[in-house]
Amino acid sequence: MLLGLPVISAHGAPVYVFPVTGCEYTYAKAHHDYPATDILAPAGCKFVAPINGVVDEVNRIDRWSGKKSLGPDRGGLYVSIIGDDGVRYYGSHLRSIPASIEAGVLVKAGRLLGSIGSSGSARGTAPHLHFGISWPTPLESGAWWVRRGMIWPWKYLDAWKVGKDASPLKEINAKKSKTGEIPAAPK
Repeated sequence: MLLGLPVISAHGAPVYVFPVTGCEYTYAKAHHDYPATDILAPAGCKFVAPINGVVDEVNRIDRWSGKKSLGPDRGGLYVSIIGDDGVRYYGSHLRSIPASIEAGVLVKAGRLLGSIGSSGSARGTAPHLHFGISWPTPLESGAWWVRRGMIWPWKYLDAWKVGKDASPLKEINAKKSKTGEIPAAPK
């Protein structure tokens, strides 16, 4: 785990790290009905900050109910950060979140954000990290469909796992420009 000094490349650009560490993992280049990636790994594996940033949102209560299937509750336990690049990174279906992770806390790339589990709509499935990339939205907007992921993350994950610093900022800005800050909610 990287702690201490900010992780910045020699040319001053942000450094990205793969968001799962300390375990073997797999992920597909597909997801069911919206842009995100499920990173399958054993329960308890570490979900870490993929970039320096600030914690945006933390949910430690699993409110998921298959009977109601409410969108905002699907993620179960989750943490999101706004990276120094201005992009929002979201990880959900966590088993636990350290007490030190709260909204507004500054984090360095590689800092522990939580442990992988099967909370929320992943209850009863193999443990995995739902990983989404989007732009920041006001929490009061209730735009959970934006926060769960707006672009396909796997090309960035592919780069980060081999130590390349691929930024999703350009793609995020293009998508936001096309859809607007708060696109229509899914039906």
